Amino acid sequence: MAIGSGLGGQLGIVAESTYGTFVAPTRFLEFTKESLVLKKTTAQSAGVAAGRLMALSDRRVLTQKEVSGSIEMEVTNTGMGLLLQALMGTTVTPAQQESTDAYLQVHNLADNFGKFLTIQKGVPLTTGVVTDKSFVGCKVAGAEFSCDVGGMLMSTWEIDGKDCSEAQTLATASYPARSPFHFGQMAIKAGAFESEVALDGIRKVSVKFERPMATDRFYAGQSGLKKEPISNDLVKVTGSIEMDYVGTTLDDLHTSDGETSLVWEFVGPQIETTYNETFRIVLPAIKVDDAPPTIDGFEVIKPTINFTALYDGTNPVSIEYLSTDTAA
Repeated sequence: MAIGSGLGGQLGIVAESTYGTFVAPTRFLEFTKESLVLKKTTAQSAGVAAGRLMALSDRRVLTQKEVSGSIEMEVTNTGMGLLLQALMGTTVTPAQQESTDAYLQVHNLADNFGKFLTIQKGVPLTTGVVTDKSFVGCKVAGAEFSCDVGGMLMSTWEIDGKDCSEAQTLATASYPARSPFHFGQMAIKAGAFESEVALDGIRKVSVKFERPMATDRFYAGQSGLKKEPISNDLVKVTGSIEMDYVGTTLDDLHTSDGETSLVWEFVGPQIETTYNETFRIVLPAIKVDDAPPTIDGFEVIKPTINFTALYDGTNPVSIEYLSTDTAA
């Protein structure tokens, strides 16, 4: 029996080969919170019948179902590939670095059609019995990464799904050794693409990916369930940088509306010589939207730089992940 509280909960994920077809999870997330729920649309018959004061219970019908919610978790040194692949859209085979145990995943931004997951949630009753909720056809509609002074690199994943089943067998969770990326490993670099240099004074960073999709593809003959969502607008990547005002590099870009390449990276312990655990977001072109260095009394000036990432015409936005994982 499990602990009869959130301590006994679990989340398992796996890639599906067919949209909305359950696959037993093989990887288990160590999450901090989640909000995945089945959303249903109902219609109630309301015909006039002499003397009837309430609608009949057997005249309520279930017309549509879908899944929505989010998962919040730390970004760890292993096990992130499936989520990154579902977010970025690229099919990635980790590349072994020389003959070491280090494997590099480069997730370039691409269309994410055909990328979907089964996400199985185990929810404990107070008795310790863990109930199953298996969400199928789960697409990552967006993600936000953030790290504050003294904190972990956190991530929030927005999920859109097709359906939920409570009739599957709950997978047995297992958790390999993992460690989180954190503030002590963080650096922000700016400059010409692939020649970026580290910026000083950085305190907090966040980057958000938004993937607009047509999530309302409900058609006749589909039993009230949706077809796989498809991209229906440009991908939006935005972010913010909170810093002490130790230099004007980003402030000057606000004034000129110039662009710079921005690299946000976390470099952890060494896997083998010259290869360290790494999580890196590469934005080849950003424009600074606002950077107001205002004076608010005696305190050190702490502007927050808000920016938008754009396509430079050549180099894709990417997330690089160097770990010991031999599969995404």
